[in-house]
Amino acid sequence: MPKSSLSTEKLAALFLLGVLMFSPPLIAIFDAGVTISGIPLLYIYLFCAWAFCIGLAAWIIARSRRRTN
Repeated sequence: MPKSSLSTEKLAALFLLGVLMFSPPLIAIFDAGVTISGIPLLYIYLFCAWAFCIGLAAWIIARSRRRTN
């Protein structure tokens, strides 16, 4: 399997993971009105999920570029 195809599949899987992480049923779990240091748990979840998706995308892209060079 070509390396570009493999990274494309990983990015597609990351997209599906992002869709799952930001789906309303999962977000509703964290919308409980609980706060951590005055910050609502929902905001913490959304920021961490967003940062995780960006970090994972950067890692996948950097790894695929390292393999092609």
